Amino acid sequence: METKLPHISTPLPGPEAQKILALDKQYVSPSYTRDYPLVAKRGEGAIVEDVDGNLFLDFAAGIAVVSTGHCHPDVVKVIQRQAATLIHMSGTDFYYPALAQLAEKLAQITPGKFPKRVAFGNSGTEAMEAAMKIARYHTGRHRFIAFLGAFHGRTLGSLSLTASKAVQRRGFGPLLSGVVHVPYANPYRCPQGHRAPECACDCICSDLIERQLFKTAVPPEDVAAIVVEPIQGEGGYVVPPPTFLDNLRRIADKYGILLIFDEVQCGMGRTGKMWACDHTGVAPDILVTAKGIASGLPLGVTVARAELMDWGPGAHASTFGGNPVACAAALETIRLLEEKYIDNAARQGDYLMGKLVDWPHKHRIVGQVRGRGLMIGIELVKSQETREPNPEARNRVIERAFQLGLLVLGCGESTIRLMPPLVIDREQADCAVEILDRCTSEAEK
Repeated sequence: METKLPHISTPLPGPEAQKILALDKQYVSPSYTRDYPLVAKRGEGAIVEDVDGNLFLDFAAGIAVVSTGHCHPDVVKVIQRQAATLIHMSGTDFYYPALAQLAEKLAQITPGKFPKRVAFGNSGTEAMEAAMKIARYHTGRHRFIAFLGAFHGRTLGSLSLTASKAVQRRGFGPLLSGVVHVPYANPYRCPQGHRAPECACDCICSDLIERQLFKTAVPPEDVAAIVVEPIQGEGGYVVPPPTFLDNLRRIADKYGILLIFDEVQCGMGRTGKMWACDHTGVAPDILVTAKGIASGLPLGVTVARAELMDWGPGAHASTFGGNPVACAAALETIRLLEEKYIDNAARQGDYLMGKLVDWPHKHRIVGQVRGRGLMIGIELVKSQETREPNPEARNRVIERAFQLGLLVLGCGESTIRLMPPLVIDREQADCAVEILDRCTSEAEK
């Protein structure tokens, strides 16, 4: 593709797209959520072309997956080379170089200066299932503490931790027993009602967990792990106060509880550091990640303190987890991130935030702009005073942006999330801001 900017040449959806939409409606599961009728044909960098030749600027990145952009030539080369050599040789039963090499690399780049081991799966939810099994197996405990607004996956174990949208859980009970949810540390919407611009939310750890939960309903000696997103993704791109993870680490250490960080969406350079928790210096006992790790190939990993993986052969495995082609893509993705794209995420993220930070003064329906790196949320409200969520306006902005050639998605009750490939440049950032500015102004009328 020769352009870096969107270009719409047909009504949306176009005639070719409508054919695919009809086929999809007839044969594909209706459980999939589609915000607008994009029918993608190919992608390059931050641009996606649909089946009718329309070009879109992608600020969704396949839900924060294509970290190095669509079809990065270096990633494509290693995928082609590996696919021509060895596509599959299950790491469950055999050995191959890429699996061990990727495990070594992940042990080196994940937080914490202690020995680690790595389990491989195919997705974020599988990585979380492995983390839950490790926590139960090692501690002999059965309970978990998770957070309201959290999204950890849709398989039954990880779904038990998820508390993002009721529709994701409806009809699938009973779910895993022993999971309790507490409010996430959201300075804009403090669960205790504090209205300070930057509430510290210390009440969640000290009051809700230690003084209430542990003393009334959940004996701490029964808790295997606290599971948390260092920056909450589906829940609204919520950046917690700096002390939040520190306090969770303190509680975990005090009561012999494991601390699990879900960096599926916020990891792999998205926040301008390799891991979102790197902004705080707090290391987890177990870290799970997926999405951006292999530039679009399915891969999920669970990285734990070595002593926690004291299970024996057969206790946990995956036929396809750590597939040779996915491992090759991941190693190349990590190289590219370390070489240039993490720095670019920090640089372009700062630039975008500089453009957006005054939007609550510019637009009466914008309540808050927040984020780190290229993980930015714009929360829309009906009133800046009451902070009542405005999902209708959010949905109008997303739909209108699509019509103008910008791909964005929502999260939380009424937040627009910006999660472009980490390869975007300033011209593309300016284009996205211009389109969103126009759409937000229209939604205010």
